[in-house]
Amino acid sequence: MFAASLNSIRASEGAIRLSCAEVRHLFVARAAEALGVEPESMAVEDGRFLRDGVQTGFDYWTLAPQIDLSRDATGSAPAKSPASFRIVATSQPRLDLPEKLFGAPFVHDLAPPGLLHARVLHRPWGGARLASLDEARLRRAAKGAFEILREGDFLAFVAEEEAVAAAAVTAARTLVIWDGGTPVSDEAATSPWLTTRVTSARVVSTGAALPASHLEATYTRPYTAHGSIGPSCAVALYEDGRLTVSTHSQGVFFLRMSLSGALGLDPERITLVHRQGAGCYGHNGADDAAFDAALIATRRPGRPVRVLWMREDELGSSPVGAAMVVKVAAGIDVDGRPLGWRLEVWSPPHGQRPGMNDGVNLLGADALPNPPRRPEPRDVPDERGGGASRNAVALYDFPQQVIHRMVTDTPVRVSSMRGLGAFANVFAIESFMDELAEAAGVDPVAYRLSVMPDPRARAVIEAAAEMAGWGPQDKGTGRAKGIAFSRYKNRSGYCALIAEVEVEEEVRVRRVWCAVDAGLAVNPDGVVNQVEGGIIQATSWTLKEQVRFEAGRIASDTWDQYQILRFSEVPEVDVRLMGNPNDPPLGVGEVSQGPTAAAIGNAVARALGFRIRDLPLTRERILAAML
Repeated sequence: MFAASLNSIRASEGAIRLSCAEVRHLFVARAAEALGVEPESMAVEDGRFLRDGVQTGFDYWTLAPQIDLSRDATGSAPAKSPASFRIVATSQPRLDLPEKLFGAPFVHDLAPPGLLHARVLHRPWGGARLASLDEARLRRAAKGAFEILREGDFLAFVAEEEAVAAAAVTAARTLVIWDGGTPVSDEAATSPWLTTRVTSARVVSTGAALPASHLEATYTRPYTAHGSIGPSCAVALYEDGRLTVSTHSQGVFFLRMSLSGALGLDPERITLVHRQGAGCYGHNGADDAAFDAALIATRRPGRPVRVLWMREDELGSSPVGAAMVVKVAAGIDVDGRPLGWRLEVWSPPHGQRPGMNDGVNLLGADALPNPPRRPEPRDVPDERGGGASRNAVALYDFPQQVIHRMVTDTPVRVSSMRGLGAFANVFAIESFMDELAEAAGVDPVAYRLSVMPDPRARAVIEAAAEMAGWGPQDKGTGRAKGIAFSRYKNRSGYCALIAEVEVEEEVRVRRVWCAVDAGLAVNPDGVVNQVEGGIIQATSWTLKEQVRFEAGRIASDTWDQYQILRFSEVPEVDVRLMGNPNDPPLGVGEVSQGPTAAAIGNAVARALGFRIRDLPLTRERILAAML
C-alpha cells in the first residue's frame, strides 16, 4: 500500500483501532482470570487494570510475558465508543516538529561515516542515447577529483566532496551530446495537442441523451510539477551482499520489488528505511533518487552513497502531473435543472509508480543497457478511486454520461500528482455548475442545493455560505466570491469552499472559507493542516503553475521558469470541521484541491464578467480573454 490517497487514516485507522481493542481484550481477560472475576468488571486506566476503581496490581507491563500476540487479529473485540475518547478527536501536538526545525529527521541530513557523494545526469527525454562526452573538458571544468560511472545511458559522477560531484554534473549538462529517443513537442503543453493523440476510450457512467439545445464548455489543466522545496535524495549502502536504502518513497515495499527487478538482487536482501523528505505529493523523484543511490552503491560496495538531485532534476526529470482536457455539456429543463449531462475527459495515465502495472517504472533503470520491460499504459482503476476518472461523476442528483479517453502515446513522463484527475474534474464540473446556474437565473449556492440529495453535502455547502456571508453579487466589479463543492472520490471527505478574489493586473485570492465533514477527526488540528495545505497548494496550481517544453525537454526546470505561490500571496484561510465523531473517519488528504480551483475560477468569472476555462489563471490569459 502507498502512503497516499487518504490511506493513512481511511485504511489504517480502523485496522489499528480494532487490533488495539483486541490486544486490550486479551490483557483484560488474562487479568480477570487471575483475579477470578468477570472481564466486564475490569477497567483500564493509564495502562493499569482496575476493578471497581481500585488498582489490582496488574498492568500491561507485568502481564505482557503471559500474552501471546503471534496470532491473526479477528476484529471482533469491541472498540471504545466515541463518548469514552480521551485522546482521539482532540488536537495533539506534533512530536516531529522540534526535530524538523533543527534538520534531524530528513533523509537529506544523513551523513554516515565514509560517505560518498554522487550526482546523476538524467536523460533529457525518453529513450535518448548518450552519444558523446568530452571528458577532458569536463574534468577541467569540475576542478576536483571525481569518478565517472557509466552503464549504458546511465551517467553518474562520484566524489568525496559534494561540491565536486555537483560541479561535475553541472558542467556535464553542456558537454554531453544526446541522440535519438522521443523528444517532447513544444506544443505538448497545449490542450489541442492532447486531444489529437491516440486514445483508448471507455464509458465510466451512462446517462441521458444530450438535448439539441444545450450549453457546452471545455476546461483544461496543464502538466504540473511537484515543486518539492527540497530536491529528492537517498542514501544507500551495499555491504556483505545486502543493500540498505534510506528514502522518502511513499511506497517502500513496491520500490523494493522494483529495485530487485532492476538490479537483479533478491528482495530479501534489500532493506528500505523510510526517512522524511521535503514535500512529496504523489510520485515525485524520491523513488528515482533511491534507484540512483542503490545502483551506484552496488558498484561501489562498502561505502554509503548519497545522491541528492539538483533543482534541474527535480523540476525537469521527476514525473509530472498529467495535463487534462475536460469537455462538459448539458441542457436545462423548465425548472433549470441539468438535463442530459455529458462529460468527456482526455488525459494520460495518472499512475506509473514503481510496481504499478507490474512495471519497474524507474527513470535510471530505463537508461541501463538492458532496461526492464515497459508495461502497457494503464490508468488507476476505478475501484481504487480512478485516475483521470476520479471525481468525474458528480455527486449531484441527475443522470450523467462520463467518457474517459486515456491518451496512450504521450512522450511526457507522467504519474501520480496529489488528487490525480479529481483536480481538473472538479474544476470543470463546479465551473459548469455555475454556468448552468447563471443560464437558469439561479443563485449558485441555491442551484447546487436544488440538485443535492446528500444531507452531509448540503450541510457543508450551507455552512460555507454562512461562514462567508454569501449573498447577491454584481458582475465585473473586480472583486467577488465563488463557491465550489466536492466529495473526494465520492466516498471520502466532503468539502465546500468559497474563495474571495481581487482581480487587477493579476488574480489575488484574499480569503477562503472552507467547511469539511470528514466524519471522526482523529486529530482535528492535523485535519485542518491537511485542508489548509491543500487550499494553498491548489491556489498555486490555479494561479501560477504549468510545465513548459522547449527543445524536446522540460524547459521550466528552475524557480524562475516554474513559478509557485509566494508566502506574501497566501490567502487567509478559515476551516470549519463538521464531522460527527460517531461516523467513521473519511480522510481529508486531497479534499480541498478541486474545490479550491473551481471556487477561484467562479470568483474570477464573476469579478471579471467573463470566464477563463484554462488553468492557470495567469495575467496573460486574462489579457488574452479581454481582447
